[in-house]
Amino acid sequence: MSAPVYKSFEQSLSEFENIAADIAPISTQELGARIAKLQGLMLQADVKAVYLDTSTSLTYFTGITLGASERLHGAIIPSSGAPIYISPAFEEPKTVTLIRIEGEIACWEEHEDPALLVANLICDLSAEGDTLAFDPATPFAFFTPIAAHIGTRLKTIGAKELIAAFRQIKSATEIAIIQTAMTASLRVHKAVWEGLYEGISTTEITDFIQAAHAKLGMRHVFAAAQFGEATAYPHGVPYAQTLKKNDMVLIDLGGHIHRYNSDITRTYIFGTPSERQRELWDMEKKAHRAGFEAAKIGTPCEEVDAAARKVLTDAGYGPDYQVPGLPHRTGHGLGMDLHEDPFIVRGNKTLLEPGMVFSDEPMLCVYGECGVRLEDIIYMSDTGPVFFTEPAHSIEKPFG
Repeated sequence: MSAPVYKSFEQSLSEFENIAADIAPISTQELGARIAKLQGLMLQADVKAVYLDTSTSLTYFTGITLGASERLHGAIIPSSGAPIYISPAFEEPKTVTLIRIEGEIACWEEHEDPALLVANLICDLSAEGDTLAFDPATPFAFFTPIAAHIGTRLKTIGAKELIAAFRQIKSATEIAIIQTAMTASLRVHKAVWEGLYEGISTTEITDFIQAAHAKLGMRHVFAAAQFGEATAYPHGVPYAQTLKKNDMVLIDLGGHIHRYNSDITRTYIFGTPSERQRELWDMEKKAHRAGFEAAKIGTPCEEVDAAARKVLTDAGYGPDYQVPGLPHRTGHGLGMDLHEDPFIVRGNKTLLEPGMVFSDEPMLCVYGECGVRLEDIIYMSDTGPVFFTEPAHSIEKPFG
């Protein structure tokens, strides 16, 4: 096999093209179908309305993306009929331009109580139901006054189960967007590997990752670069590092297209691996593979975690969350949020279904020495698990 051709970060950036422009966002028709299906579940559960705050769930159901602030801004989804959008009066012109699913805009002035407006609108709805379900991302500062104004007129519950029932099952369009984001981010990963040199800093790497995501037409979400001992700590260390020969390198990164995220981690050697480094890397690879093979249609999420963890405990690591070993869950759902349902963790008995998307990342941590995390995202097809991206090949040649 020929040696890889190493490139500078500048050369890699010059070769990147905007790939995000080639994939369409979620259509208005699909948004409408999501709301209609939600309303069907609401009627079954006797839920009169769902309140959506400025969260990804607001975007998921209506297509509107708003930034969180101290001003209440969101939407009410009744069990029948069109959405009602809540907006500060001075933001109404902007809100009008964002609306993709037709509905009334209810405005409030700066001196008025928007929580009272929301409560009265919901209670006055002609829609069926005796319960108001709150977006789980609703800030306490908004939930409390809305619930107080509702009083005994309606029951109040969290809408997590209603919302998760939709969001953890991805459509073919969602899968296609995530695939594009994942493919692009894997290209960034390979460019980082090709651009490493002794003395490069973690800050230089994370700056490049941000620039690379932008060049590809993605919104950068995060980047982490860790060297040597710092690779043992799942979320890194709070200081910059400089790369040395034979350091273990851990790179974790993600960006999004149309609000759908990528998330990939690679760990490899810069130089020649020691027997110990290779042993740890190979053990992580086995645990990673065991998680993938356990992910079958109808299998509880917790069994995927158990399968990956067993590889490590059988080798003498752990047990449970003890270090040296795997100190956290094996995976998390991925979609419009970087971490969402379904979570691959003990106690989650949710059965895997076609359309579910989640990470496989049973990190092996040896504090004071090094760590290895190989993170790939799985989607469940009708017949079983599929990786969005090709897993790492080896500690020396992660990209083959």
